[in-house]
Amino acid sequence: MKAAILEKPGQPLEIDRLAIAKPGPHEVLIRTAACGLCHSDLHFIEGTYPHPLPAVPGHEAAGIVEAVGSEVRTVKKGDAVVTCLSAFCGHCEFCVTGRMALCLGGDTRRGAGEAPRLTRASDGSAVNQMLNLSAFAEMMLVHEHACVAINPEMPLDRAAVIGCAVTTGAGAVFNACKVTPGETVAVVGCGGVGLATVNAAKIAGAGRIIAADPMPEKRELAKKLGATDVVDAMAPDAAKQILELTKGGVDHAIEAVGRPASGELAVKSLRRGGTATILGMMPLNHAVALPAMDLLSGKKLQGAIMGMNRFPVDLPRLVDFYMRGLLDLDTIIAERIPLEGINEGFEKMKQGHSARSVIVFDQ
Repeated sequence: MKAAILEKPGQPLEIDRLAIAKPGPHEVLIRTAACGLCHSDLHFIEGTYPHPLPAVPGHEAAGIVEAVGSEVRTVKKGDAVVTCLSAFCGHCEFCVTGRMALCLGGDTRRGAGEAPRLTRASDGSAVNQMLNLSAFAEMMLVHEHACVAINPEMPLDRAAVIGCAVTTGAGAVFNACKVTPGETVAVVGCGGVGLATVNAAKIAGAGRIIAADPMPEKRELAKKLGATDVVDAMAPDAAKQILELTKGGVDHAIEAVGRPASGELAVKSLRRGGTATILGMMPLNHAVALPAMDLLSGKKLQGAIMGMNRFPVDLPRLVDFYMRGLLDLDTIIAERIPLEGINEGFEKMKQGHSARSVIVFDQ
């Protein structure tokens, strides 16, 4: 199969042929239909976040089940599925207390003594699987708790972006923040995750939704997806504008880009008792903080990895939202590209003018 391989940080991905193992007892072999380009992938590609190399990135995907292991009961051959990087074991403390997104997924990966899932077709050397998935490839081999069956009528290019961007953004609104009708929400950063957050805030009935992004094109997309107001996130008075629009600040400020200045803007946008939620992957040496007076004002700061999703439940519901016309995935997708266009897609991401690029594989 063809795959995009990260050989060294800071270098373009290389398209090469890999071999993929047969499914183990709890594994699922998936023919990849589509995979979104996510900023999280770019962090690994640029070396901002470390990962054993060589590796195949990609984690926002959908496809069709080709084969299943002997113990798999949740999906079957022919099912349309969405994958999710927050693979869960099902029996750790986090799983059994309903916080599946925090599961470290220990036994969802192959052990050190087992054959690797991915190897080079040329010499049989191991290639690392990234984030449990490695979706920049024509096939994926994943644990059954890293995918979920969806409505077969769902277009798979749209379904792919649910696997990360929408799960993270919508999960933050519905699960981590529990936005209630009438509350005010500010979304800082209007890439794929931020736009999904805006859309979910509209679905949740937020009274005012303020989207902050430096790019005019993205602010326009945010308005199409439900933002009632937009602010240039780079304006020196951006926080002041949000405070004035809401007469004192928002109930929820959700950071969706992973930049220190964005986290600071989210914190400064809060009203008394408000909550700032950080979704983006901040630089590893950066700390987001609340000043002492903010703590005395009852303000809160939280992280929400993958929107604190419960993906076996959440993903089919999000698919249903799309099928019913509530969730607008078409606006989030800026372009569809072949696997060979992946490096150009990431260059466009760096420029920041558009939302999601989605790789579509030949089926």
